[in-house]
Amino acid sequence: MKIWVTGATGQLGHDVLEELQRRGIPCVGTGSAGVDITDKAAVCRFMEQEKPDAVIHCAAYTAVDRAEEEPVLCRRINRDGTQYIADACRDADAVMMYISTDYVFPGTGTVSYDTGNAPDPVNMYGETKWEGEKAVQQSLSRFFIVRISWVFGKNGNNFIKTMLRLGKTKRELNVVSDQVGSPTYTADIAPLLADMIQTDKYGLYHACNGGTCSWAELAREIFHEAGMETEVHPISTNEYPTKAKRPRNSRLSRRSLEEAEFELPEPWQDAVRKYIHGDLGL
Repeated sequence: MKIWVTGATGQLGHDVLEELQRRGIPCVGTGSAGVDITDKAAVCRFMEQEKPDAVIHCAAYTAVDRAEEEPVLCRRINRDGTQYIADACRDADAVMMYISTDYVFPGTGTVSYDTGNAPDPVNMYGETKWEGEKAVQQSLSRFFIVRISWVFGKNGNNFIKTMLRLGKTKRELNVVSDQVGSPTYTADIAPLLADMIQTDKYGLYHACNGGTCSWAELAREIFHEAGMETEVHPISTNEYPTKAKRPRNSRLSRRSLEEAEFELPEPWQDAVRKYIHGDLGL
């Protein structure tokens, strides 16, 4: 099996490519400079040239607030680019894995979202990722759609790196406490995706580390693990306005992984500890 990983310069794509290479699985990774996924002809040419048996599609427009100002570009990447890859996979009889997001849900209630819950996104980023999901489902019979949330990894920027940077100069920080979700460590998810793509257990999955927390709780855990004395003051979403509306509830149920008998990633606290002391070397 040969696998093409899109978005290989991003947090998740980087770790997925490394995991496949570590296992000795033939693979090729590209970023936007390698293949412009919004160019259908370029996607087709690359597929014909490399002839992958599967594509793990990690590339995406992920600037949630900027997406409200750049809806056309966001849709071109998240919907149209995904459609082009799905079409190319269909023509090549290749399997596709599409990485999606908790932002396809409205974020209401306090119960973890299952794969059977109906998407109803509240911002442009979530809307275009949901459109990408529909493109995959309508074009292919052999596909994986994997929704992840609150991602952090060694390659690229994320909430943990931001907190550590701010904590170096600030003794106190205000952090939103009424948005709750499931942190996702890319180094824990990459092995799961590598396992999954080699099976025929096609379908829709939610993948994240175990447990849930608010952004404020996550920030406190970050400073605790880093040995920093920065104090976290919990605030409401209304006290921290953003251009894009955020879902208050980003909890994802991992029941789909359990039913398919995939190994579940470790609790989020362990993942944060491993990330800070391992990848970041603190």
